[in-house]
Amino acid sequence: MGTFHLAADYPLLNVFWTMLELFLWILWIFLLFKIITDIFRSHDLSGWGKAGWLVLVILLPLIGVLAYLIARGDSMHKRDLSQAQQTEAAVKAYIRDAAAPEGGGARSHVDDLAALADLKGKGLISDEEYQRAKEKLLA
Repeated sequence: MGTFHLAADYPLLNVFWTMLELFLWILWIFLLFKIITDIFRSHDLSGWGKAGWLVLVILLPLIGVLAYLIARGDSMHKRDLSQAQQTEAAVKAYIRDAAAPEGGGARSHVDDLAALADLKGKGLISDEEYQRAKEKLLA
């Protein structure tokens, strides 16, 4: 009966080459999803512009992705930052609304801390968000 010898059939250099190919493939998939997300998030592109970029990225992936990065890559960071700021503003507004007193009267720091602890207890804010909000209240 024949025996299976992995080392003889698949040398170490081939293992490293396969790992590199897998890493580059995963990196490529991540970049493709990032660009497709950016295309849909971009408010300065019309519907036809978004459709054109999407067709180019899907039908000619290498050329489409490289062309997108060259043409619009510098503004991708700006859109990411804008999205993060909008999300943070929405979370702050939600916390303010959720922690607002029912009667509309003045609140003390104790009330604010209790409301924050309640939001954290319900799982609506993370530990990091809780700590940041608590530090701002106590400052």
